Amino acid sequence: MALSEEPAAGAAEDPAEDPVEDAAEDAALACGAALESFGESAETRELLGRLPVVLADRSAREGALERFRVIMDKYQEQPHLLDPHLEWMLNLLLEFVQNKASPADLVHLAFKFLYIISKVRGYKTFLRLFPHEVADVHPVLDMFTNQNPKDHETWETRYMLLLWLSVTCLIPFDFSRLDGNLLSQPGQERVSTMDRILQVAESYLVVSDKARDAAAVLVSKFVTRPDVKQKKMASFLDWSLCTLARSSFQTIEGVIAMDGTLQALAQIFKHGKREDCLPYAATVLQCLDSCRLPDSNQTLLRKLGVKLVQRLGLTFLKPRVAGWRYQRGCRSLAESLQHSIQNPKEPMTQAETPDSDGEDDVPAEVESVIEQLLVGLKDKDTIVRWSAAKGIGRMAGRLPKELADDVTGSVLDCFSFQETDSAWHGGCLALAELGRRGLLLPSRLSDVVPVILKALTYEEKRGACSVGSNVRDAACYVCWAFARAYEPQELKPFVAAISSALVIATVFDRDVNCRRAASAAFQENVGRQGTFPHGIDILTTADYFAVGNRSNCFLVISMFIAGFPEYTQPMIEHLVTMKINHWDGTIRELSAKALRNLAQRAPEHTACEVFPRLLSMTQSPDLHTRHGAVLACAEVARSLRTLAAQQGRPVSDFLDEKAMHGLKQIHQQLYDRQLYRGLGGELMRQAVCILIENLALSKMPFRGDAVIDGWQWLINDTLRNLHLISSHSRQHIKEAAVSALAALCSEYHAREPGEAEAAAQEELVKLYLAELQSPEEMTRCGCALALGALPAFFLKGRLRQVLTGLRAVTHISSKDVSFAEARRDALKAISRICQTVGVRAEGPPDEALCRENVSQIYCTLLDCLKDYTTDSRGDVGAWVREAAMTSLMDLTLLLGRNQPELIEAPLCQRLMCCLAQQASEKIDRFRAHAARVFLALLHADSPAIPHVPARPELERLFPRAAVASVNWGAPSQAFPCMARLLGLPAYRYHVLLGLAVSVGGLTESTVRYSTQGLFEHMKEIQNDPAALEDFGGTLLQVFEDNLLNDRVSVPLLKTLDQMLANGCFDVFTTQEEFCGLVQFPGDVRKKALLQLFLLLCHPFPVIRKHTASQVYEMVLTYDVVPAAVLDEVMAVLSSTAWDAELPVVRTQRNHLCDLLGVPRPQLVPKPAIR
Repeated sequence: MALSEEPAAGAAEDPAEDPVEDAAEDAALACGAALESFGESAETRELLGRLPVVLADRSAREGALERFRVIMDKYQEQPHLLDPHLEWMLNLLLEFVQNKASPADLVHLAFKFLYIISKVRGYKTFLRLFPHEVADVHPVLDMFTNQNPKDHETWETRYMLLLWLSVTCLIPFDFSRLDGNLLSQPGQERVSTMDRILQVAESYLVVSDKARDAAAVLVSKFVTRPDVKQKKMASFLDWSLCTLARSSFQTIEGVIAMDGTLQALAQIFKHGKREDCLPYAATVLQCLDSCRLPDSNQTLLRKLGVKLVQRLGLTFLKPRVAGWRYQRGCRSLAESLQHSIQNPKEPMTQAETPDSDGEDDVPAEVESVIEQLLVGLKDKDTIVRWSAAKGIGRMAGRLPKELADDVTGSVLDCFSFQETDSAWHGGCLALAELGRRGLLLPSRLSDVVPVILKALTYEEKRGACSVGSNVRDAACYVCWAFARAYEPQELKPFVAAISSALVIATVFDRDVNCRRAASAAFQENVGRQGTFPHGIDILTTADYFAVGNRSNCFLVISMFIAGFPEYTQPMIEHLVTMKINHWDGTIRELSAKALRNLAQRAPEHTACEVFPRLLSMTQSPDLHTRHGAVLACAEVARSLRTLAAQQGRPVSDFLDEKAMHGLKQIHQQLYDRQLYRGLGGELMRQAVCILIENLALSKMPFRGDAVIDGWQWLINDTLRNLHLISSHSRQHIKEAAVSALAALCSEYHAREPGEAEAAAQEELVKLYLAELQSPEEMTRCGCALALGALPAFFLKGRLRQVLTGLRAVTHISSKDVSFAEARRDALKAISRICQTVGVRAEGPPDEALCRENVSQIYCTLLDCLKDYTTDSRGDVGAWVREAAMTSLMDLTLLLGRNQPELIEAPLCQRLMCCLAQQASEKIDRFRAHAARVFLALLHADSPAIPHVPARPELERLFPRAAVASVNWGAPSQAFPCMARLLGLPAYRYHVLLGLAVSVGGLTESTVRYSTQGLFEHMKEIQNDPAALEDFGGTLLQVFEDNLLNDRVSVPLLKTLDQMLANGCFDVFTTQEEFCGLVQFPGDVRKKALLQLFLLLCHPFPVIRKHTASQVYEMVLTYDVVPAAVLDEVMAVLSSTAWDAELPVVRTQRNHLCDLLGVPRPQLVPKPAIR
């Protein structure tokens, strides 16, 4: 709910009348309604003046229209800024319309511009400026003769003409006076102006475009004229009722006809005089009942039906101000803030119209109207409920006090838990309407406030989601309306309950809209009532923007508000009652963490009242309640233990023996009831692992207890059976189990500080090492991370054995080539172990990183940078490479800080070159990560990393200040920087290898910017033969090393093709790849032909066909084939089906080799590609 003068729910009289385009609204909100004037006046004047010029050019015409639309849309939020300019814009456009010589297309274009203006400013304001003299009636009416209602390209013309005609109908002269000027042709019947207008209106009430809305406006203005109502109102109403009777909402045509007719009737009964409409109201109501609109699935028809019903009800009742209504005496916000409650003003009431006539003046039809409106409150669509709520408020304002109170009672019946969320929402809207109109008397507040408090927390689970956010938002609107409607003393008995409920909704509601609505309602109450405890302090922290972040609300803002004792216990109670058992797992986790924080504010209450309830909830049959309770027990127990330690008190002051026993029993009770199985078991495993971690970190006195073995069994069983857990929750459970294992071993498997229990150490290390060879990938992942999480004293004497086991997981074999996640987690484990055991240069290799094992670890990590495994998920090897880069950075920085002499020059050179290669490749995310690691090592200081190749040149190419702002994930910024490394011999090979894959890739931006970076370097060395020779040699070396690697060789061929085509080697021609090299005799030609013939037997048929085509063109272009065999070579190339089976193709290829004197390629086993 916005902090505006009116809430979002009531911002418009009719939510469906003037829709605003989302983009324009966002743009206007972005500038904060900060425009001061119409700044595009000159541009607009010039744009409108050029319409005749741009008319002939369709592109220019559409451009002008779009530009004008963009200009106008800026003022959607501040349309009043257009008011001083509306008249001249209208006059410019009407000149084209009223000019008889204007072509039809120009007239239609002018009306399109007029419609855009009316859409932004609103037709009610804009129409006042249209010419509406007597002389304008017939010209406007005559324009309809040239209109085609079925032309959907010109609907704006008909829409604006109908609105223009509606304003000309307001002339204060009888229309019969205009008929004398009409000339009748011989044999034609004379048609009066009145009949012509009515015919136009009726014809456009049943069209399918927006002209239907304008026709309804025209009817309301025309039929309610004094001269027309006497002659035409009855006949028009007959026509309308007949149209409704013969139309069906089951067909599109029927829906359109009923829509226009209902709009017209609603407008007539809204704008017409009561005494004129009253004779027809009962008949219209009866016809409307027979239409059975509530049964329609068309939202707009049901909304119009409710709108018409309430207008009929208001027609039945005399207009009057209810003398019994409540009026707040003072609405000054400043006075409310002055705390002048010592002498409160008595509520003022008005008695302009006495209620002495009582119920006798209420027609019987009113009961039917009220009943239909109450049904509308329960409609499934919001706009119908909102219209019904406004109708309830309007009707109650004209009813006697007793009947209005009965209506209020009927509205309160919507708040039964047997009703749907729609009924609750409609009831809230109706109560807000009654309250802000003064029709909800203070005596009813004792009935209403408890209902609203329930609505503020209303939520009903439906399948995998819930409903109720609209109910909570509407309940906030009710609180907002009450703040403006009642004197402070009227709401004083309910301040504590309302303030607590709004604070709870502000910080703990799941939906951001509800949190913001509650914040706005709280602010309104603080300003208008001045009685909310600590209101200003809370508003300063929980403002509109602060409550936009859910985690911030649960963990930060709630902690601040809980510092005020009035709100602490209600917030804790709400979390335990409503949020711990919430259907959304994220809310349950946040609620548990919020309870941990709030326990610090009310430790005694939490320990004595809350914690026993949480323990009992852990045995609930409901999965969500059980899961949330276990999480909450974990967090609250740790919080109370921490608080006891801070205060120097024993933990038993907060957690007695019964509570301790309850904590220990959670796992066993869940195990006995077999609640670790199935999908629900996944949640419980994760929750109990978090419980284990928190209890271990809290140093609960459970050492030696049997529960430790049970906890250890749960962790081991979870890690071994990760493959049985659903993929969407597997990662969270794995992380929870690993964290629990680390805490459990540190606290409960230590015989004394720094020394592990020998039996536990032997058992766990042996178990996890054995499971590293499991045929299940997820089991390998879990056990690898478990080894990485073991504390240092658990690895003492076992380090070499553990590293060997993890190193084996990182190797690729034919059986586990797709186990990329296992290799990734093994690398993470190696990195974590290195951080855990620390560095001792001359230390034993079984206890710490030392000179003996550092090089092996480096080689393992660097080898994983060559993992380019792909499967159905894509480049899964990228996960391994990312983990390897992170591990290399952590290891190198660790050595650099402690023992930099252990970083050997060859290893450092290989490390930096491999990182440069990864920073030149095609996947944005991993390229950015590699660049960040590369620069972190380059710019590391205190001390600097030793043996970085070409460090001075690198620091010049990548200065610390300049590269900090580079977005390495953007190809346009990353590739120009990385291509500079081609000038450094130490990095050229690896950077060229990475760039070749990027230049020959598929992504347009990657190809474009990597190519630009490569070509920029080639331009720089064009005049340096030595540099060109070195570059060419490196390029050939890359190709030779990756000849059988399609991941590199295919993109490399594309890269070479582009380089030759763009003249990067001016000694080459523009033919493709090796075909361009055969023109050079000697060894170059022989090698080129050999490579071409290898490609003629490539595994991919498309490459074989393309190569054969290129070789055919080569033979025609260059004189490289002896004349004696030329015809036979051409015949073989053209007649062979190169996409046939390889044995057939290989025979023809070998024949070509023999004809050209090239050695036949020999089949060799293809090595595994990493």
